Amino acid sequence: MKNVPHLTFLRSFEAAARHLSFTSAAEELNCTQSAVSNHIRSLEEFIGRPLFVRHPRSLTLTEVGEAYLPSIRHALQEIDVATDSLISISHKREVVVSCPISLAESWLPQVMQDFNILHPDIILTVHGTVWTDVEPKISDISITINHLDDVNGDAVKLWNEKLSLVCAPSYQVSGVALSDPVQLDDANLIHILGRPVYWELIAKHFGLGELGLKAGFQTNISNLALEMAVKNIGCAVMPKSLVKPYLERGLLYEPFAFDISSPWTYFADFKDKSATPSVKLFKNWLLKAAAEMDV
Repeated sequence: MKNVPHLTFLRSFEAAARHLSFTSAAEELNCTQSAVSNHIRSLEEFIGRPLFVRHPRSLTLTEVGEAYLPSIRHALQEIDVATDSLISISHKREVVVSCPISLAESWLPQVMQDFNILHPDIILTVHGTVWTDVEPKISDISITINHLDDVNGDAVKLWNEKLSLVCAPSYQVSGVALSDPVQLDDANLIHILGRPVYWELIAKHFGLGELGLKAGFQTNISNLALEMAVKNIGCAVMPKSLVKPYLERGLLYEPFAFDISSPWTYFADFKDKSATPSVKLFKNWLLKAAAEMDV
């Protein structure tokens, strides 16, 4: 490793050059005047050139000292800024989560509220996402919905997702309340773009053949599909975790029961290597809440 002067010597030099006084530099650095004087002497010996002209009651910088000072001052400022930044990050009581808007509107708020009751001093920020995650550096915890066959090795599955078929309580097919899977052939189906497998699994489960896009509605926003169903536009197949709040409020209902696992479910990525204590706290809270999720 290349020889460099001791950082303490450089700090003493910068302070003495700023005050043009070893005594004032010592007061600033909380050490003795003789210590500062020794630091400067050691630095001069290391460089092999004098940095100060010592007068009976004052100091002046030599040409070498004048030339050396700006670079040393800049280097010390960089060190201070980097150190302050690191300390600030490690003590920052904030957690940033990116999460699909659908889950951020249904499940996540209660998780955050319960956490906030115990940790009111920790700031929670949520970035809602559609299809893709936000810039990776933004979030401490990234929640995504992924196909079970296409998952990052480090991602943690939050729960085993189930499918739910829902419609408004007053929804009818040909003037009759929806209560039999056979009626789906004539029902208005609401489709989630990119998730045709939802209706395919329903058709396969009940032996209905193909349920095409006829007389259907399409959207890439899950919560919009649920709002369409609430407005009596048609029926939708969705992850049960998203449907639960609508069922609990009586806005939607499940016209018939079935048990079908969803090939798409929610996963979380955690930045454990750079996680602050606040992030670790919320991570554990999130995983506990996910384990209690009933779908």
